[in-house]
Amino acid sequence: MRKVLLYFALKYHGNYKDIYNAIKNKEPIKKSEIEAIEDQIKCQYVTILDSNYPYKLKNIGTPPIVLFYYGDLGLLNKNNIIAVIGNREHSQYGKEMTEKIVVELKDYQAITISGLAIGIDAIAHQTSLDNNLNTIAVLGGGIDYCYPNNNQKLYENIKNKGLIISEYPNDIIPKPQNFLIRNRIIAALADCIVVTEAKYKSGTMNTVAYGLEFGKDIFAVPTLANCQSGCNYLIKQGAKLVECAKDIFE
Repeated sequence: MRKVLLYFALKYHGNYKDIYNAIKNKEPIKKSEIEAIEDQIKCQYVTILDSNYPYKLKNIGTPPIVLFYYGDLGLLNKNNIIAVIGNREHSQYGKEMTEKIVVELKDYQAITISGLAIGIDAIAHQTSLDNNLNTIAVLGGGIDYCYPNNNQKLYENIKNKGLIISEYPNDIIPKPQNFLIRNRIIAALADCIVVTEAKYKSGTMNTVAYGLEFGKDIFAVPTLANCQSGCNYLIKQGAKLVECAKDIFE
C-alpha cells in the first residue's frame, strides 16, 4: 500500500487534494506501474501509514500523505523543536537577535526548524549548523530542488548534517502558494514558534496563524515602534515577548 501512496504522490506532484481524491475514488493502478516506483526517487520517503511517520503531523487536517526526506527522520519525533522564522529582507538587528537566540538554544538541546528561505530562515539554519545544533528545513518545492539557488550550499549541509523534508517529490519547481501550504508543516512540527523579525503581511504571519490553529505558543522579539513591526503586533495580540532563549523555556 505504501507504494500505491508513493505512486499517487509522484503522479500528482505532491498535491494533497489530488492525492486524497485519487485514494478516495479508488483510482485504478496497473501492477506494472508500481513495481519499480521507488526507482523514480533519489531520496527516502515515509507514508502516513508507516509507524515512523511523525505523530505531530497526524493531528492536522491535511497531513502530508507522503513525506520525502534526506537526513535523520527521527529528529521529527524529538522534543524541543523550535521554529525560528522571519523576514526575507532582514535588518542587522533581526540577524543579530536570530543568531543570539539560536546559539542560546544549544543549552536546552533544542532543534531548530525553518523554511530554508533567504533571510531569517537561512540565518537560523546556518547558525544552528555552526553551533552543532540539529536543524530541520521544510521545503516549498521538490525535495531535490533547492530554492532559492543561492542557498544550495546550505541545503547540502543540512542534507548531510540535519534533515530536509518536503511533501513534493523530486525536482518539482515551487509555486508561490506552495510556500504558504508548506508553512502548516513547520507549525505542526514545532513545539513553539519564535518570530525574530516580521512584517504585518508575510509568510511568517501565515506560519503563526497555523501555529495558533494548532495551539502552539508564539514568541516574538520586540523592535522599535512606528516601523510596522509584525513582532510588536504579535506581542500586543498576546504573543510572549522574548529576548533570549531562556525566555522561551521559562
